[in-house]
Order: sequence, then structure tokens, then C-alpha cells
Amino acid sequence: MHKTYFNWSSGKDSMLALHYLKEQNITIDLLLTTVNGHYNRVSMHGLPINVLEAQASAIELPLDLLVVPENPSMEDYNELMNNKLHQLKSAGYDQTVFGDIFLEDLKQYREQMLKPLEIAPLFPLWLKDTKALIKEFLELGYKAVIVCANLNNLDESFLGQTITHELINQLPSDVDPCGENGEFHTFCYDGPLFNEPIPFSIGEKVIREYPNPSSKEATISFGFCDIVLNN
Repeated sequence: MHKTYFNWSSGKDSMLALHYLKEQNITIDLLLTTVNGHYNRVSMHGLPINVLEAQASAIELPLDLLVVPENPSMEDYNELMNNKLHQLKSAGYDQTVFGDIFLEDLKQYREQMLKPLEIAPLFPLWLKDTKALIKEFLELGYKAVIVCANLNNLDESFLGQTITHELINQLPSDVDPCGENGEFHTFCYDGPLFNEPIPFSIGEKVIREYPNPSSKEATISFGFCDIVLNN
């Protein structure tokens, strides 16, 4: 019997991958989410930790956090992740899940990190058509809102919008329907696996500049939309 943890982003791809696993009767024992310790938010997505905790509670799965510094180097991240992997292995975990779809270099990186510990990776969405995936996500009844967008790819107006068929059709032609190239990130707040929808409001929108890894001079602008949990 495998003991499995899920590398959980809080977004639509993770949720659809989890749905697939449930249909295959594969039990998930733990969600693992990387959070930025400086901002107390989900890395990349910018989702507040209390909203992440509410989501995990609503889908009735325990949550563990990998806390990283504000701007970790690749070396720092690898060390922190490796320490967490050893903890998970010691706790009996021998299988893990990712929501990746087609980024081959990322898949290979994950496999290399896991191989020494003999933790087997599962990729339920791997190489599936992203347009078909987002359509299936919506038709299953899941709901998600855009919480982060690469403003080099998308207009700021997309921030805070709920994913719909109409919104996907409005995406620029060079933007992947699932945002698989990092064009946007989402927060899933309702659907078949939720015992109740997450009650939230759209909060402040901020823009942050980050160094462009492909250019020493240029920067990349990311817009973040805050999610405020309604009590």
C-alpha cells in the first residue's frame, strides 16, 4: 500500500489532477505546498496561508508547508526541499503527485530530486491537451479565479476574474489555456471534491517586478490579486 503526498499549488491543475486520482481510487494522504515565509503566501500564486488552509479543510486533506525565504537561490530551495523529502520518506511516503502538463525540463528536475529517495512521481495530467483539460475542469463543476498573471503576457484586467469558457476564449493566442508556461496562476474555490465553497472576496491588486532570467537588464512584471477569506 503506497503512502502518497501531493505537491499542491492550490490552483486548477492540482485540483484536476486530484480529481483524476480520486477516480482511479488512489488515496492522497497529505498536501505539500511551498510558501514564501516573508509574505506568508503560496509561492508564485500569492495566496494567503489562511485561504490555503481553508481550501485544504474543504477538500478534507491534511496540509504540510515547505517554507522558503523571500528570494531563495536554487541552491537554497534544493536544500530545503531535500530536507523535506527526507522527512517525508522517514514518515513512510513513497509516492508523490505533480500537476505538470508538458514542461519536460521541470519533470526531469523533479524526477532527479526524488530518485535518490526512491519516491515515485505521478503525473496525472502529463501531455494531455491543455484546451481539453481546462474545458473538462469547468464541465466537472470546478471554479477558480486568476490570482497571479505575468503582465508581459496578460493584461492586468484578467486578475481576479473567474475562469470561464468565455474568459479562456479571450486569452491571447500565445497564452496557454492552462497557463502552463507561467502566464497565469489560479485559486480553486469550489467543485465536486469540496464539502463547501470557500467564501472569499477579491482584495488588493499589486504589481511586482522580478529579474528576467533570460536577460540581465530586463524585468518581468507580475500582477497579484489578494484573496480575502470571508468569516
